Amino acid sequence: MELTAQYIADHIGGEISGDPGVKVCSVARIESAKPNTLAFLGNPKYESFFYTCRASIIIVNKTFEPSKEVDATLIKVEDAYRAIAAVLELFDSLKSNRKRGRSFGAKIAWSAKTGKGCYIGTGAVISKKAIVGSDTQIYPQCYIGEGAEVGSNTILYPGVKIYAGCKVGSNCIIHANAVIGADGFGFAPMEDGTYKKIPQTGNVVIEDNCEIGANTTIDKASIGSTIIREGVKIDNLVMIAHNVEIGKNTVIAGQTGFAGSARVGEGCMFGGQVGVAGHISIANKTIVGAQAGLMSSVKEEGKTLLGSPALDAKEYMKAYAIFRKLHKR
Repeated sequence: MELTAQYIADHIGGEISGDPGVKVCSVARIESAKPNTLAFLGNPKYESFFYTCRASIIIVNKTFEPSKEVDATLIKVEDAYRAIAAVLELFDSLKSNRKRGRSFGAKIAWSAKTGKGCYIGTGAVISKKAIVGSDTQIYPQCYIGEGAEVGSNTILYPGVKIYAGCKVGSNCIIHANAVIGADGFGFAPMEDGTYKKIPQTGNVVIEDNCEIGANTTIDKASIGSTIIREGVKIDNLVMIAHNVEIGKNTVIAGQTGFAGSARVGEGCMFGGQVGVAGHISIANKTIVGAQAGLMSSVKEEGKTLLGSPALDAKEYMKAYAIFRKLHKR
């Protein structure tokens, strides 16, 4: 499969500088690209590789002005990152890798319902009264519990577990070994020092267009629902406790943890290894730096927080500047 520079430029709305007929068959990193591949330059830190890159086509921002000529054909766009995402999606769509049909060894209860065009892999289990939408792909060893629902055009990679009564929307991707709907961590302390388990009677609701990383766990609510709103993107190894709600189009990096009943607004961003205390609310468009610890609610929209306990970024940097000098006193 080969695509011309002109075809790609038309697809992403770019301007060509060079040969519009040059062809590429794959996408490569700018550091190691070879002839007949496409690369991109979106970060100025990688500019030095631009001049040694052997790619046939390089996507660059319109604002980028090379200091010397290169052999590659350039496609100039407003935003190279968004353009390369569209190119990768284009190449992926041209692959005939969508599977269909029921594999040997898949177990589907008689009362379960599966839509047209589904793929159900070896060892997958779809329990009674579960519902699976059309064109959904369920890879080997997945488990969909009793009465659970999975929407259309969703992908469950190997080993995903969807507990009973949980709901996953359409156009979602859940990566290998993620667990949706395990019991929340709820125990009542007793007078003799032991703990009594509190029944977790709720479920998890994941809305449309979400992506859940490998080995991420989202616990069901004790009462009601743990909710992941539309467009949320969650990295690998994230822990979301019972009764948490994550707002639309929020992104969460790996090893972040949310304690029970935390509420996250829309359009937030969490770096890796962030810890969020339970029963707090976080305003829309909050940005939280890696390894920060949020102990109290964030009421003002659009704040950037750093440190543990988390502070406004400017306050944190001032405090850190003083901290670095303490050993000299």
